[in-house]
Amino acid sequence: MIRTQRATFVSSPYRREQHAALAGQVLAVSSPQGRLDVGPYDGRLLRAVEAYGKHLLYHVDDAPTLHVHLGMRGLFLRYDDPAVPPRAGVRLRLAGAGAAYDLIAPLRCAPLTGDGERALRSSLGPDPLRVDADGDEAVRRLGAARGAVGAALLDQAVWAGLGNAWRAELLFLAGLDPDARAVGPATARRLWELAVRHLSLGRDAGQVVSDPAAPDERWVYKRSTCRRCGAGVRAWRLGGRTAYACPVDQPAA
Repeated sequence: MIRTQRATFVSSPYRREQHAALAGQVLAVSSPQGRLDVGPYDGRLLRAVEAYGKHLLYHVDDAPTLHVHLGMRGLFLRYDDPAVPPRAGVRLRLAGAGAAYDLIAPLRCAPLTGDGERALRSSLGPDPLRVDADGDEAVRRLGAARGAVGAALLDQAVWAGLGNAWRAELLFLAGLDPDARAVGPATARRLWELAVRHLSLGRDAGQVVSDPAAPDERWVYKRSTCRRCGAGVRAWRLGGRTAYACPVDQPAA
């Protein structure tokens, strides 16, 4: 059986599955594409798979941490039979006793030295899906961000892991215009709590979930009309991506 894993929103669902399938095993690691030196990883024990925002970190015994970022095009193919040969274009294959994962077209797949891993972690804001996330720091960072709140939510140095769909839906749930500025502590706290709750639902469902009663529906993201009130959804460029908002439920300040 072959199953595709795409970068739908954050890396936590991939971490959970791959950690369960591969951690604690000595892996066969290869790079059919030839763009990664697998010498430090092949035949070594995978201790853990970690997710931080949109990043996956593979911790292997006596080897540098392996860093994967799927980006917009990257995906994993899972094979329940690890003996199935990989395709020629596969950047990385991780094969255990009962499954193999083939990585295709990632934004990044490279070892991280100790300094590189520290630099990556320090560049990221709190991740709503991590149990060690500091909510007070998340509130502080969002409150200190300059410019529009909709741009700040896509800045991984403010909060790690949010993408465009989550931005649109969380701001709708908070009743906040993406162009709003000078977000106060109470509003930042509400947004953070919404992110923690709904990203957890999305992680478990494998998709963006902004309405648990209708998990396949969106309020404003890529919609022409608001699902709540029927008003025409505004769409414009903000922070390099298309922003969506309901003029009724998210009134401009």
